[in-house]
Amino acid sequence: LEEERRGTESTLLEVQCKVSTVSDGLAMSSAGVGPLCFLRSKVNTAVYQDVLEHFMLPAADKLYGDADFIFQQDLAPANSVKATSTWFKDHGILVLNWPPNSPDLNPIENLWGIVKRKMRYARPNNAEELKATIRATWALLTPEQCYRLIDY
Repeated sequence: LEEERRGTESTLLEVQCKVSTVSDGLAMSSAGVGPLCFLRSKVNTAVYQDVLEHFMLPAADKLYGDADFIFQQDLAPANSVKATSTWFKDHGILVLNWPPNSPDLNPIENLWGIVKRKMRYARPNNAEELKATIRATWALLTPEQCYRLIDY
């Protein structure tokens, strides 16, 4: 698990694992983007819970301290199994109920669309160059863009 951190404050945290040539975990809030992490394996329940434990929890602690927040995730299989629901309950994290098959409503999907559009002319030659391009593009995202995607 590799990660990049960028602190913001907000009341909604969303982490999503996307699969591309490299797998990555994305986090955003209405105040801006959060950490970006690259995964070394496909996302199954164990990997997802590892991301939650070592990526989401520290990001949420940095963003919110002891304040409550609502966590949003899509309904990917690793996210929706009972073991993951139990993990959230054990950690006292409120998870937003989310309708299935609704990527158009998902702020992070729309943010990822912005990233992909900004990267459309990039031609990385390998996974490391792709990661560098994603990092650079991610760093250019503004809090205003995130706020507009969440507070519509």
